[in-house]
Amino acid sequence: MSEDRLFSFANRWSTISVGATVGMFLLSVLMGFVLLPYAEPDSRLGTLWDQICNAAGFPIKRSTTDTVSPSFTVSTAKFDIAAFRHPPASSIGSGATLAQKCAICHGPTGMSRADSPNLAGQYAVAIYKQLQDFKTGARVNAIMSPFVLNMSERDMHDLAVYYAYLPRLPEQYPTASGPAPAIVVSGAPMRGIAPCGSCHGNIENKVGAPWIGGQPAAYVKAQLEAFASGGRRNDTSLQMRNVARGMTPQEIDAAARYYASLN
Repeated sequence: MSEDRLFSFANRWSTISVGATVGMFLLSVLMGFVLLPYAEPDSRLGTLWDQICNAAGFPIKRSTTDTVSPSFTVSTAKFDIAAFRHPPASSIGSGATLAQKCAICHGPTGMSRADSPNLAGQYAVAIYKQLQDFKTGARVNAIMSPFVLNMSERDMHDLAVYYAYLPRLPEQYPTASGPAPAIVVSGAPMRGIAPCGSCHGNIENKVGAPWIGGQPAAYVKAQLEAFASGGRRNDTSLQMRNVARGMTPQEIDAAARYYASLN
């Protein structure tokens, strides 16, 4: 029987196991407290110490004037919901005139024949919010951003109520393609993903969230991918970004195809 002590630096296996354990511990600390926090999308923590405290779950004490500004334009859209509920005919008529410039992409009746979103019957507040975000730069698009640059508050309001006034095509629930995807019906609770309808209709409508039934599949998929990658960041409190990042590519594709089939 060997007379070498089990826990001794003279014992080669003891040295290897202790060294491996210490190495794994240091690597875990480096990954968990330094690299991963810095890689977190949209992180607003400025220093390494802030990142370490955040990863460890400790609150960061800041003064009332010690704030960290985001590196991108945040949506600041504000609206009076009551102003959209019973718009006068003059506002709807003015919006109809303005919408003539929108027909090339969104269709003469608000139903696009391309991959642009359908606007007929859309929630007025949702349209208004997106126009506001395009104007302020919170959402960027090569066509829409310059289009709304010179629009007034009244123009955006009238355009929104006009499209909301147009009839929405009735949904034809698909049968041949099978039931709705699980990500749409029940979400993914273990990943913190709520059902799509809890914000976008069917179950509940969150103020500012659009109706997505019947929207082109390519458009829905592109927006989910943009939220997931951080290319689009005009959602409130990271809601859509967190949801899209938790979805698999297959779930994104299934949700886009399902909602596109509802027309």
